[in-house]
Amino acid sequence: MFLAFKASSPSSISLFCYSLTINNQESMASPTTPFLSIFLFFLITISADPDMLQDLCVADLSSGIKVNGFPCKDAANITSLDFFSQGLANPGLTNNTFGSLVTGANVMNLPGLNTLGVSLSRIDYAPGGLNPPHTHPRATEVVYVLEGTLDVGFLTTANKLISRSLKRGDVFAFPKGLVHFQKNNGDVPASVIAAFNSQLPGTQSLGATLFGSTPPVPDNILAQAFQTSPGTVKHIKTRFQPKK
Repeated sequence: MFLAFKASSPSSISLFCYSLTINNQESMASPTTPFLSIFLFFLITISADPDMLQDLCVADLSSGIKVNGFPCKDAANITSLDFFSQGLANPGLTNNTFGSLVTGANVMNLPGLNTLGVSLSRIDYAPGGLNPPHTHPRATEVVYVLEGTLDVGFLTTANKLISRSLKRGDVFAFPKGLVHFQKNNGDVPASVIAAFNSQLPGTQSLGATLFGSTPPVPDNILAQAFQTSPGTVKHIKTRFQPKK
């Protein structure tokens, strides 16, 4: 007997295993029972990500090899600088359209994070500054408020807003993939340190993604989606064109 099964997620594996177990109990005399037991054990062993197979895998950002992540740098060329950054030490410049700036410490500028599954960012906000609605498709985010006050929130897939006002020392979590934002409604600057469970969490800002993409999303699609006119869509798109 041969069975083919695609393990799309641990939950799907659990459901499949439960189904096989019930069927197995109903036919204890079946000659396939030993096979099913072995098959179940095999599914359990492949239902999680593999562990690292070496102590270090510093990203070789210059390599032309395309993999999920980055190839490992030659161990003979690894130095402490691969694991060190001062990029989050100072506040970022917030004199821009949204009055905020995200400074990342991820695998792109801290190559020692390759395969480690973690990264940080510092986010600075001018008075009234906004980190506009966005998502991180590859990571959950946890922020720690360094200074100032912020109004933050995220939206569930049921369109429920979960929001809270934060002050210095507070911590707040944004679940993976959900739309979220932070707004400084105070009269003084604010800043946070954000931690991610990914070496490169990715960011999709909703406004820039929909109205500033290349090539552009057709006006009629956005007009219908937002229940507005193509003329309004064209006007909004001008706000997201690259600065020359």
